[in-house]
Amino acid sequence: MFGSIGMPELIIILVIALIIFGPRKLPELGKSLGRSLSEFKKASTDLQNTLEQEIKIEEQKEAEDKTKSKFEPTTTFGSEGTSASSDIDSDTAPPRETVSRS
Repeated sequence: MFGSIGMPELIIILVIALIIFGPRKLPELGKSLGRSLSEFKKASTDLQNTLEQEIKIEEQKEAEDKTKSKFEPTTTFGSEGTSASSDIDSDTAPPRETVSRS
């Protein structure tokens, strides 16, 4: 039930809590402890759901990127792997002139 804590240890803990806090405060402490545990469970569940949603979104983005890269045309010429656009740009671009300042 509580891991390695057995029934005798649990009874001893409850008796010590009853002596320290008294019979009037013990129910209030139990309620606040229960509320705290339920809020912690809710927060951890929300965090887990958020992480799962983010992972799904990332997986969808990766899948979309893979499908886009499959359908994009790739044109390369020669063994160097230069693209057609770089060959065209370098052929039509005028040569640069250097100006020396004196």
